[in-house]
Amino acid sequence: MYSSRIRFIRKKAFLMIIGDSHLELEFAAFLDKCDDIVSFAKNYLAVGFKLEYQNAKGEISNYFPDFLVKPKPGELWIVETKGLEDVDVELKRKRLQQWIEDVNSQQSKVKVHELFVPENKFREYRPKNFEEAVSIFS
Repeated sequence: MYSSRIRFIRKKAFLMIIGDSHLELEFAAFLDKCDDIVSFAKNYLAVGFKLEYQNAKGEISNYFPDFLVKPKPGELWIVETKGLEDVDVELKRKRLQQWIEDVNSQQSKVKVHELFVPENKFREYRPKNFEEAVSIFS
């Protein structure tokens, strides 16, 4: 487990970011500098936001999307950063997309979206703000 001791506290919901990869820590630093978001949180086991999905072996597994980003009131983006891709990546994405569709169909207070950020594209395009990231990676 990677952890950041950097105390950048402008936007994030917690004092310290714990990440599973260097990419997650870089993306957290990027989000913290974005003037077009209200807040964000790095999702991890203690936060408890998880989705059950059927993995490539046919077993039920838990999926913990990487980030929850609030660009403005009434809008939430669930962001997955991805370096190496394993056989379950597409299964997790489909499950997240179904969950978002279900949430959005059952309520209208908060519009939920998905954003998938591949490491190579994040490094290539280096978005300047969250709106640009959404434009690039959607």
